[in-house]
Amino acid sequence: MVEDESREFPAALAAALAGGFDYDDGDGVDFEPFPEFLSAGETAEWFRSWTGNQEVNGACFRVFGQDGTGGYAAFWLVREGRGLVEQPVVFMGSEGETGVIARDLADFLWLLAGGAGPCEAAAGYGAEEGRLRPDPAREAVAERFAPGRRRGPAGVVADAGAEFPGFDEELMGLTR
Repeated sequence: MVEDESREFPAALAAALAGGFDYDDGDGVDFEPFPEFLSAGETAEWFRSWTGNQEVNGACFRVFGQDGTGGYAAFWLVREGRGLVEQPVVFMGSEGETGVIARDLADFLWLLAGGAGPCEAAAGYGAEEGRLRPDPAREAVAERFAPGRRRGPAGVVADAGAEFPGFDEELMGLTR
């Protein structure tokens, strides 16, 4: 449950999110990291609002940031018995767009290193690697915390979607 977890980010996530992101008038990364995970209460309030369903609490999500329109990036706690860093990373947009964007934190680090943020990955911009600008500082973080896992954003997003194909339908089944 979210309320039993620390609100502090794992070291690798904190390092990857440090310094923020440059939106660059739409040519950069549209992502605003939070200083810590949302609380259980904040997560429940947001998820109930997002789904229109007062019977859900969003306890299976650890939200860590948002895009400029209010779409949230989160770990999805779906792998039973596995730690937070082994859980997939998802994006749930303000207009209902959804997607599993990384299989785990290591893949998410390489997604960021490749120049894609959560919104860009969910919108398909992660597949347009020529459009993205790799981030050398985040590449150094990915090398430090996920050596040997180097991958481009398109591969990260494709593998995440292939491993968790039912995410969108599962979420839509909760909406009212």
